Amino acid sequence: MGLSSGRTRITLKCAGLVALGSIVAHAAPGLAYHGRGEHGRIAGRHTAPDVANRNPSRARIGAMGYAAPSAAIEPEQRLEQKGMAAGSPLMIRIFKAESELEVWLQTRDRFELFATYPICFWSGTLGPKLREGDRQAPEGLYSVGIEQLHRDGKRPHSFDIGYPNSLDAAEGRTGSNIWIHGGCGSIGCFAMTNPLMDEIFALGEQALAAGQDRFQVHIFPFRMTDENMHMHADSPWSLFWSNLKEAYDLFERTRIPPKVGMCGTRYVVEQGALGASASGPAVAAPGAPTGSCEEVAAPPLPVLSRPSAEDGATKRHRASRRVRSRHATIHKRRRAQRARAAAMAAVAFHVDALSTAGGPRRSWPLDA
Repeated sequence: MGLSSGRTRITLKCAGLVALGSIVAHAAPGLAYHGRGEHGRIAGRHTAPDVANRNPSRARIGAMGYAAPSAAIEPEQRLEQKGMAAGSPLMIRIFKAESELEVWLQTRDRFELFATYPICFWSGTLGPKLREGDRQAPEGLYSVGIEQLHRDGKRPHSFDIGYPNSLDAAEGRTGSNIWIHGGCGSIGCFAMTNPLMDEIFALGEQALAAGQDRFQVHIFPFRMTDENMHMHADSPWSLFWSNLKEAYDLFERTRIPPKVGMCGTRYVVEQGALGASASGPAVAAPGAPTGSCEEVAAPPLPVLSRPSAEDGATKRHRASRRVRSRHATIHKRRRAQRARAAAMAAVAFHVDALSTAGGPRRSWPLDA
């Protein structure tokens, strides 16, 4: 009888553990939600919340552990190895399809490539940003001044690229607060990993502090080679991209940031000069008939107009939706915690009952 009772106790304890596994398994879907944020971010990865973020070529490089070349070496050492110095005039180029950000620094008589950094995340598709809230990363020729740097706040060590500039405004494009920042996640901006963003920000800040008026930020859909242009010849943005290619080609030839202006709704570029302002003075359209471009607005600087009432309503709606989503997340998390606590309590009760079962206090039938 004693041996039989012992076997029964072991069998019942195993049954209790199986019951625990079953209960926890049923509670697992709720518990798994803890790792998911408002836009479906799970364990450092981004899922596509909507069509605007569905671009398969956007970068997830930082989340997968990639790093810029020679990132293990301090920036000062890499600068010295390349014959460059912190505080030198700077230029940035971004290529969306390749998910790359280039930093160029002035040497003696031209700009040289200092580093190519992987962009961790950008949203949208190839093509310019058109309106507030379209979740699209912009394209165009922009410039950054000291007033556009953000040292603190929600996204420290970041800068506003200056979208919309005056050409975007002439095209009727709207939007605001388009930054290059860290954090590896964003909607409409270009997000880097934090260590890389700290390095990029430091180089830009030092260049402006050393006397550079503004540094240019050229954002292209892809590297503007003839082959790539031919591949995208059927795009509705092919004319706009041909205009951007003029700036791309000029810098490729001279390795000096071009002077940038605008004529109507086109960028106008001309060979720049070392030591000049990054955005440069106004330039006339080469070969244009007299009087066809008498109002050349230059440079295409950021438009710092007050957001419209519609933009404000859109932002308030998005903020309200984020609050509701956070509340739903909190309630689901609490329900999962209660389910887990109940499951653990039930199993603890059964295990305690099994450990004290025996003699007249037994509540389960035993083998004969």
